[in-house]
Amino acid sequence: MPAAPESTKAPDNAPEWSVAELAGALKRTLEDRFGLVRVRGEVFGYRGPHSSGHMYFCLKDRDARLDAVVWRSAASRLRFKPQEGLEVVATGRITTFPGKSTYQIVVEQLEPAGAGALMALLEERRKTLAAEGLFAAERKRPIPYLPRVIGVVTSPTGVVIRDILHRLADRFERDVVLWPVRVQGETSGAEVAAAIAGLNALPKGGPIARPDVIIVARGGGSLEDLWGFNDEAVVRATVASAVPIISAIGHETDWTLLDHAADVRAPTPTGAAEMAVPVRSELVMQVAGLASRLEQGARRGVETRRRDLRGAARALPSPDMLLAARRQRLDLASARLPPALLANARDHEARLRRLADRLGRHSPRVALATARARLDALAAKPGPALSRLLAERGRRLEDLAGRLAVGRLTALRAETIRLERARERLAALAARSARALAGGVERREARLSALSALLGSLGYRSVLERGYVVVRSAEGHALPRADGIASGQALELEFADGRRRVTAEGGGPGQRVKRTGASDRALAQPSLFEQ
Repeated sequence: MPAAPESTKAPDNAPEWSVAELAGALKRTLEDRFGLVRVRGEVFGYRGPHSSGHMYFCLKDRDARLDAVVWRSAASRLRFKPQEGLEVVATGRITTFPGKSTYQIVVEQLEPAGAGALMALLEERRKTLAAEGLFAAERKRPIPYLPRVIGVVTSPTGVVIRDILHRLADRFERDVVLWPVRVQGETSGAEVAAAIAGLNALPKGGPIARPDVIIVARGGGSLEDLWGFNDEAVVRATVASAVPIISAIGHETDWTLLDHAADVRAPTPTGAAEMAVPVRSELVMQVAGLASRLEQGARRGVETRRRDLRGAARALPSPDMLLAARRQRLDLASARLPPALLANARDHEARLRRLADRLGRHSPRVALATARARLDALAAKPGPALSRLLAERGRRLEDLAGRLAVGRLTALRAETIRLERARERLAALAARSARALAGGVERREARLSALSALLGSLGYRSVLERGYVVVRSAEGHALPRADGIASGQALELEFADGRRRVTAEGGGPGQRVKRTGASDRALAQPSLFEQ
């Protein structure tokens, strides 16, 4: 065999390494040489956290690839979660994995590489949450017009809380519950979400009252400064809130995902305070104006109903007019009843007479006389035949006489019964007519009494019973206003129990009157039409 080249021969004094020793030495060399580094690259091969909670992916650019791992303890502190294809800047330590003879970076911090990446991540997150319906307009609720308690989620040391409190004091001072949070940094989003949930969890009747509206506020800043309000936990806490939320993040041109999820977006924290409460002075003036309009409307309504009542009272007919037609019908019915009863009795009497005449023409005496005449005519015939014939005819005559007698008695009895039933029916009809007439009269009297009571309750005399007085001139005209009464004018006052004549003294509303009747003294009250 040819000898190996001199350069490939290992020196006899070279130390021997085990695989583990060499891997450990390489690991220490890399960690000592590089230490903490920041690496920029695109996330590749990320499939979500492992079942152990660790995250594994790669950082790559156009020419190389670097394995990356995020331990579970560091994953919970990351502001941004790795996303496939997102360009990030990873901060961590370079180390090796002896089990595969590879080197990797143990990531401790992760952030998007520049504003462009942030905007891309923000837009992707916005589309995802919008697809779930979290930004839908129909789920947004109106803000209470005048909340009793206002919750504020912001930094307790910034100028934002002072601006909100100052604006609330200027417009309409309300109780404020402040939940202090960090408005910038890695824990900002989690603290804001916890604050919203905590304010919703406050009991309504507890020592710290549950707010009626929540203001989440922060001053202006860059996209990175406001990133905590783009956190998904903040959006979901806002949507789950039972209390309406006003977002006031940054300036008017700054938009966060919280602004899309909140019920109302304010351009500034001061604008949020203005949306939360109205101006007290304007509200007082508005309520006073509405009260005045309500009072005037009530007065006009009373006056309108009073005029309508007067018109209805004038148009209401008197009791005599209501009963006149029915009384006339009753009188006509009463006048027609006796002749009708008499005519009915005469008709039945004539019918009975005709029946009696018919019965008289067919009486047994007439039949017997006819039979005797026929018997005398047959007397000249032979004796035996005549005797037999006479005997037979005699029997027939006796039978006929008996039948005629029975028939006559039966007919008389039936006719008597029919006449009795006719009389009973006539009496029943007369009784029913009398009862119907009495019932109609009673119902009309009851209705008349009800109408009279209604007229009494709606008339002005019932008002006089409560202490009011109707003022009339000497000619009997009602005087509804005091400015139409001259000093020394003779007046007539109508009380509930009578009238008195007086003479007016002085002038103007509320003037005293001098009594000229039997009473010792009287004060003129406003007329009924002035109340």
